[in-house]
Amino acid sequence: MKLLRFGPKGQEKPGLLDANGVVRDLSEMLPDLTSACLGRATLDRLASVDPARLPAVEGPVRMAPIVADIGKLICVGLNYSDHAAESGMDVPSEPVLFTKATSAIIGCNDPVVLPRDSVKSDWEVELGVVIGKRARYVEAEQALEHVAGYCVVNDLSEREYQLERGGQWDKGKGCDTFGPVGPWLVTADEVPDPQNLDMWLEVNGKRYQSGNTRTMVFTVAQLVSYISRFMTLNPGDVISTGTPPGVGLGQKPEPVYLRPGDRISLGIQGLGQQNQTVHAWDAALIDG
Repeated sequence: MKLLRFGPKGQEKPGLLDANGVVRDLSEMLPDLTSACLGRATLDRLASVDPARLPAVEGPVRMAPIVADIGKLICVGLNYSDHAAESGMDVPSEPVLFTKATSAIIGCNDPVVLPRDSVKSDWEVELGVVIGKRARYVEAEQALEHVAGYCVVNDLSEREYQLERGGQWDKGKGCDTFGPVGPWLVTADEVPDPQNLDMWLEVNGKRYQSGNTRTMVFTVAQLVSYISRFMTLNPGDVISTGTPPGVGLGQKPEPVYLRPGDRISLGIQGLGQQNQTVHAWDAALIDG
């Protein structure tokens, strides 16, 4: 099942994508797709509905963030050994964790707005893991039982802020619009093996990233278990699990960074595609 939210900012509605790629309106069943909807009982109820009986949404629509009230967006750094190498960093012995501000979260095709004075903004295609059941000190063997589903995340990063401004990653990771998620939340039953998903990213039509989640240093199950030792994972929290090589920082002979007018496309096998246009700082694009 592919769950989603659609509509203008402040007017989002819950929906699902049917087998023919048609967006169906779930408003008669749910007021919105919130963290409270991610439990097994609600997901089973939604899965029992015949999509053909739901109203079809006509025309192109804005794809909104997949959950209305994402509580935490927790990211994992250097979780692909070849990406660590291109970044000039060691493969970590334990997962590297940082958070992205929830104010960074946007719909998958919303404008990406560079922060003022940005000179080193970068891209990262990542597998997002959406928590559906509270996880606290969970063993890896049971960790996937706490996952509602998966999504695409672009972990946009301002490298100067991240690496040259005091060594605190959050400053370069949590900028407004730097957390596109979606287009869909694909429920876990449709992703039997999250460790075998192809992923890719292009900028202006050039393929920069091609990878597969099988090369993660720490698996999804290991990450859910590990993070649950340090904080409670609640329904609606999202874990962004790291990126394969090919980021702008690692390009040779010189890094390549995002500029206004650039177009980013990225996707993960079975989880959909994102398309963003990069803009110079403009508060109206963020707030509107």
